[in-house]
Amino acid sequence: MQTNDSPTQYHENLFSRRELLRRCGMGFGMIGLAGVLADSRGQNGLLAAGGDDTERLSTGNPMALQKPHFRASAQRVVHLFMGGGPSQMDTFDPKPLLDTYHGKALPTKLLTERKTAAAMRSPFKFQPHGESGIPVSELFERTAAHVDDMAIIRSLHSDVPNHEPSLLMMNCGATNQIRPSVGSWVTYGLGSENQNLPGFVVLCPRTLPVEGQRNWRSAFLPGAYQGTRIDTEHTDVHKLVENIRNTSFSSAEQRKQLDLVRRLNEKHRKSRQSDSGVEARIQSFELAYRMQMEASEAFDITREEQSVQKLYGEGVHARQLLIARRLLERGVRFVQVWDYEQLWDHHDGINEKIEERCNAWDQPIAGFLTDLKQRGLLDTTLVLWGGEFGRTPVAELPAASGRDHNHYGFTMWMAGGGVRGGTIHGATDDFGFAAVEDKVHVHDLHATMLHLLGFDHERLTYTYGGRDHRLTDVYGKVVHEIVA
Repeated sequence: MQTNDSPTQYHENLFSRRELLRRCGMGFGMIGLAGVLADSRGQNGLLAAGGDDTERLSTGNPMALQKPHFRASAQRVVHLFMGGGPSQMDTFDPKPLLDTYHGKALPTKLLTERKTAAAMRSPFKFQPHGESGIPVSELFERTAAHVDDMAIIRSLHSDVPNHEPSLLMMNCGATNQIRPSVGSWVTYGLGSENQNLPGFVVLCPRTLPVEGQRNWRSAFLPGAYQGTRIDTEHTDVHKLVENIRNTSFSSAEQRKQLDLVRRLNEKHRKSRQSDSGVEARIQSFELAYRMQMEASEAFDITREEQSVQKLYGEGVHARQLLIARRLLERGVRFVQVWDYEQLWDHHDGINEKIEERCNAWDQPIAGFLTDLKQRGLLDTTLVLWGGEFGRTPVAELPAASGRDHNHYGFTMWMAGGGVRGGTIHGATDDFGFAAVEDKVHVHDLHATMLHLLGFDHERLTYTYGGRDHRLTDVYGKVVHEIVA
């Protein structure tokens, strides 16, 4: 007696080799087509949905101008990154109930990374500002004059309370995987308006932040989209951008050298189609040659009138933001401006330390926003301020004078670039620990940024490793409430 799973029955259900090839013939054709489409743009395939790639394909220039998916409010981005995690209840999220519970245990247990003590109030006063009447800490008194241009998001949250993964989440949309940074995605999507300067510039003084250059990497995107770091600790423009001038050869002689090096690199690349590092090297040589004509002028803030320099104030952050404005005027697409490494990581002595940090930034930020507005740039420039997470409303032991990491609820603000100014979005609980109302994940923040730049975050993709990737992974929703 023969059963359904007998060898005879199993054999009868198999295809012959000829039948298998006949049935799969169309599939082989599509596999070949997919390869052709992928080869037409190097690693990236035409199957990936980005903007209009006509110009990039016709010129072979990865930084050629691209069209977004729809009409954009913002054309460029400035990300002011306060590495370490600013305290929300000392800056933009007042919590008066902490005054009542100061020195006492809170009525609810908080899940903190380290051992903590009682509630700790903010010693800084909050005052309403602007027509919107939004309360801002006295630490940012000058910046608060621009509150009517800001959307303050008080309900941000992330995934983990550690610096390394949280920095990567904020900058790359993933905590531990190799993913391109926000600036790389933006320059990939839009290209650059200035071919003689990098499309993505990172102003980072003295030391690298935690995770270093991974914060502005291009990962599997072509190397042309990675951030170019400038050490703004230097005041001499020739030290800001090292070896910017060649004193041994003329421009024509350099061009001949570069053409020879390019031919050698192209020959090398043909045998290593999957090595994005070779393409990055070729692009870096080309950009370095072109930058000789424009970089020195762009980074030289001594060319600014004294009244403008006075508007920004003194110090490294004033210089950084004045350089940022000059780069924006010259068509740089994405500028990230860093504080010194982790100086907002206030585990102890927070009252003195946060006051010092805010004093260093308050006038430069206010001057920067004023300058953008006076020059008609703020409406088309998206400005983002914040860190990788926030702080706890309770004191951290043993010193009991600082606040621990807190990814459950923190504050960031956005201004310009199509943002609905004079608004507060979301809320944390009564003590400022966790986001409880209109919660905004970092993926949502990224989706909203891309929306303001004219992109559907689900369609701005890049094909790599057999699948389409995007900044927001499989998450993210646009926060339409803060879009004008």
